[in-house]
Amino acid sequence: MFTLAITALIAGTMSTGCQSSAKKVENAQENVQDANNNVVEANQELTQARIDSVVQFKKESAEKISANEKYIAEFKLKIAKEKKESKALYEQKIAALEQKNTEMKKKLDEFNDDGKDKWQSFKTEFNHDMDELGKAVKDLSIKNVK
Repeated sequence: MFTLAITALIAGTMSTGCQSSAKKVENAQENVQDANNNVVEANQELTQARIDSVVQFKKESAEKISANEKYIAEFKLKIAKEKKESKALYEQKIAALEQKNTEMKKKLDEFNDDGKDKWQSFKTEFNHDMDELGKAVKDLSIKNVK
């Protein structure tokens, strides 16, 4: 009787232990699946955030380009009354700035978002070039008096 009780106890323990292992494996699989779902969701959110960032940046940059165009047009009206020599010099500067502004617009339109690193590099370089162009456009109105 005692041997039978011990055998039953051992058998019960073994069957309970097997079920716990199976349950643990099942729980682990569920946790892995949840983690995979979270990673997929996080990647989708990151991709959408980058797309939103690109759209916002393009919108802001287009506004800067438009402001440059407006400022150049206003400056053309101002120099209409200048002397012939001064006017020719300003017109050369204006033509160069208009071309640079057009190139920046084209560069912005042609950019394709191929990844985070490329986007950051493009954004940094484009901002630098836009700042330089903006300064050059603003410097048009400063007369160099000697």
